[in-house]
Amino acid sequence: MKKIHSTNYFDTFIEVAEDTKRNGSMKPPAKDKKTVAEMQYDYIAGHPYQYTSDDVLFQVFADRNDLTKAEYKEAREQFFSKGQPCFRASPLTKMYGFGIHSNSEGKIALYGMDTEDYQKFLADPKVKKIKAMKSGK
Repeated sequence: MKKIHSTNYFDTFIEVAEDTKRNGSMKPPAKDKKTVAEMQYDYIAGHPYQYTSDDVLFQVFADRNDLTKAEYKEAREQFFSKGQPCFRASPLTKMYGFGIHSNSEGKIALYGMDTEDYQKFLADPKVKKIKAMKSGK
């Protein structure tokens, strides 16, 4: 049995990166070929608390690699057999001003840094908070 690495968090709020250049949240701009940020945004914003972090990260990988549904099970095992960057490294939390909340089931939703809900998560002592990774420059 291969070790499976997960990116899922539970009852956790990923705050925007300290060095973000945003004052508010911004939907990733549409490009000819969808970017990772755009794909992540579409999955999470369109389906709050429907998917886990693992679900979204794998689905973006599957879409970008044109995998068929029949290939998903094996590809997902392969994908998570090595560690994957979690949403702390996502462009959504680093560049586009979104926090990501994981509920008790590990399902995620987006919250713009300029929203009341974002502030509520920051103020809630029951929610574990971690910062997104800095851009590193």
